[in-house]
Amino acid sequence: MCAGDLHIGLEDEMQSKGIIVPSQTVRMERELIAMAEGSERLILLGDIKHQVPGTSEQEHSELPRFFHSLKKVFAEIDVIKGNHDVGIEDIAFEGVHIYSPSGFVTEEVGFVHGHIWPSFEVMSCKTLVMAHNHPAVLFRDGVGNIMTERCWLRAKFNEKAKERYSELPEEIIIMPSLNPTIKGSPVNLERGKLLGPMFTQGMIDVDSAQVYLLDGINLGTVKSLRVERPKRYQY
Repeated sequence: MCAGDLHIGLEDEMQSKGIIVPSQTVRMERELIAMAEGSERLILLGDIKHQVPGTSEQEHSELPRFFHSLKKVFAEIDVIKGNHDVGIEDIAFEGVHIYSPSGFVTEEVGFVHGHIWPSFEVMSCKTLVMAHNHPAVLFRDGVGNIMTERCWLRAKFNEKAKERYSELPEEIIIMPSLNPTIKGSPVNLERGKLLGPMFTQGMIDVDSAQVYLLDGINLGTVKSLRVERPKRYQY
């Protein structure tokens, strides 16, 4: 099983700005353990910690206990470094395997965080799984109320991707953030932008991507869910 974008330490940063939010680390830890269901391997797709640069007191306190608890359940824990994971090697302990941000491969599935180019080996797999974007879908009702829900995306590569990679996965799966404090970035806004070189270079067909809520409900394509950009999302 895999998860991404835990951003342990986010609450410490929010508190420094006057926003008091309880730590979500234990909640995420329990969620991962509950989902294990006999799985012996956990793959974490980056941004395990939040602060960059450096490591916050919250991260120093919570991350060792977090890994220790998970190691009791999972025989293997693989961590792909995300852009927030500077110094995570100094926190993780024996039995936690740290991989380059360019990703790694297991059983015809490639895993990356998503902020740098995946390796050619990763891109030769049948399926690519990434995090980094914190995808969410925005809903607006008839009286203008707005809400967002974290979501999954399943997308295809287009012809432009072949300019860089000779082999391409059949599909790419973009995971939501595991941290419930992160409500996500709406993927269905007009003129919306997703992060990472594969998106900025136009290699992925976002309009045709299928949107799934956390409970597995398929809402349709990003294009079919497009909404005008609310004022609070203007930039």
